[in-house]
Amino acid sequence: MSSYKGQDIFGSGPHRFSASPRGQLLISALSQNQFDPSSIPLGLLEEEVRVRGRLVGTSQAQLRQRIDAVNALLENPPTPGTLIDEHGKQYAGMSFVRFEEEDRTDRGRVCSVAYEAVFRRLIVMQ
Repeated sequence: MSSYKGQDIFGSGPHRFSASPRGQLLISALSQNQFDPSSIPLGLLEEEVRVRGRLVGTSQAQLRQRIDAVNALLENPPTPGTLIDEHGKQYAGMSFVRFEEEDRTDRGRVCSVAYEAVFRRLIVMQ
């Protein structure tokens, strides 16, 4: 079971996790008016995990409740928590930064909507 801050917000339907590339943020020395073909490291990239899937409800009202439950986890400022994927891999210190639902709801035996949720391990500058 996947979860964020101990809540199963994605389990109503199929979903998948994808992690961003990790490493250094580099800029070209040429972009800094230096006649040098090297790169300048600016620091580590923030780790990002995207969850894409479908929220599913037995009715339009239940689907809206599921969407509202996900949106309620968006905070200002974001507070980090542990994100756990469906295989038990844990991403500690992740902040929920964006939730985007698709433009249409599919209706049939169940109601569902596709979504993308974005989590980041924010690097706080001191």
